[in-house]
Amino acid sequence: MDTPRKVEHQQTDRGYVPVYATGVVEQPWASYSKTDHEVWDTLFKRQREMLPGRACKEFMAGVERFGLGDGGIPKFAELNKVLGAATGWEVVAVEGLLPDEVFFDHLANRRFPVSWWIRKPDQLDYLSEPDLFHDLFGHVPLLLNPVFADYMQAYGRGGMKAFAIGPDALMNLTRLYWYTVEFGLINTGEGMRIYGAGIVSSKGESIYSLDSPSPNRIGFGLERVMSTRYRIDTYQQTYFVIDSFEQLFEATHPDFTPIYAKLHELPAHAAGDVLNDDRVFTRGDREGWATGADT
Repeated sequence: MDTPRKVEHQQTDRGYVPVYATGVVEQPWASYSKTDHEVWDTLFKRQREMLPGRACKEFMAGVERFGLGDGGIPKFAELNKVLGAATGWEVVAVEGLLPDEVFFDHLANRRFPVSWWIRKPDQLDYLSEPDLFHDLFGHVPLLLNPVFADYMQAYGRGGMKAFAIGPDALMNLTRLYWYTVEFGLINTGEGMRIYGAGIVSSKGESIYSLDSPSPNRIGFGLERVMSTRYRIDTYQQTYFVIDSFEQLFEATHPDFTPIYAKLHELPAHAAGDVLNDDRVFTRGDREGWATGADT
């Protein structure tokens, strides 16, 4: 097999644009440099010290169960022994961002794609696309939770249907992923906690999402989330809060086809909107919010 490529965004006169890969590759574990392993260890130590009392207990339990802090970049094959026995999922190595239909097919078949390469030392605080640390540390620990694991598979199956329906349906479903899997919060008996991968893998957003007075924190509602635009260039202006992973999984049971049709006739909400019928945990003070178009 050829050496896996590192596929990243490209800089153009329109800014960074995504470049997609499609294949599954072998994790080139033996080729990781000392610096690569040090980057993993630095990022892991920083998040592991910060997240107790911030991340949900299911995520923290998954981190410990995998032994992600044993030193250096984990071997996917070793993680798969634990993951497969627990929920039937497996990690597969990929070269970068996947086209939607390829990504959905992986999820629908209980495979989670993880970029094999890791960021550089000067990118510890920000990277414009998912790397190994975001994908593995951020996403994979919760796949040991049976309810969340089933939600992810259901999302993949729903994504394949949405892809066949058209771009508007796909956008609605993308917003659901963004505001749950990537940037979701959960309300627990111990207080509000993080479960979204985009937050738990980020030092800055791990603090901002719970502590800052700037963003809205609003109770989860399926149609509300699917009709809300989001920010890709800043921390989120709104976080949606679930009450349990069971609530999230139950939301995937209905056929979304009539929901897509309904939302197609309605305007989308801006990322920072608060609606009259929202269940508001926190109404943000909007300080520091970026201006310009939402996604």
